[in-house]
Amino acid sequence: MNTNIEIIHELYRVFKEKDYDAFELICDKSISWNQNPGFPGGGSYIGAEAVIENVFKSFDDRWEAWTFKIHEFLDAGDVVIVTGQYEGRHASAQKNFVSEAAHFYTVKNQRVIAFQQYCDTKPIWDAMD
Repeated sequence: MNTNIEIIHELYRVFKEKDYDAFELICDKSISWNQNPGFPGGGSYIGAEAVIENVFKSFDDRWEAWTFKIHEFLDAGDVVIVTGQYEGRHASAQKNFVSEAAHFYTVKNQRVIAFQQYCDTKPIWDAMD
């Protein structure tokens, strides 16, 4: 049995590799995914397929480069908090950005059931201008 932190470590690996089949196995089929409303493409999505289409695949349309550099994993029982920073380069504006962020994941029965993002969106929007 994996710990919640191990599950979230694996989630970041599949993000990076764009292994959407593995993403669907890690997440509950009705995962609640909430990104800052001010985040590009931000909002709420229900279900792994909606997250793949509206979040992950949309990055490819706007960004030449996009990564999340992890600073720390924090175990809070059913919740795993991941602090770090987004780094990227906007495709058409050709500007770079760095934005501090925290991700809160809720894990139940070895599946990710919820995600909540908190980040400074201003540097991201500045890179798009």
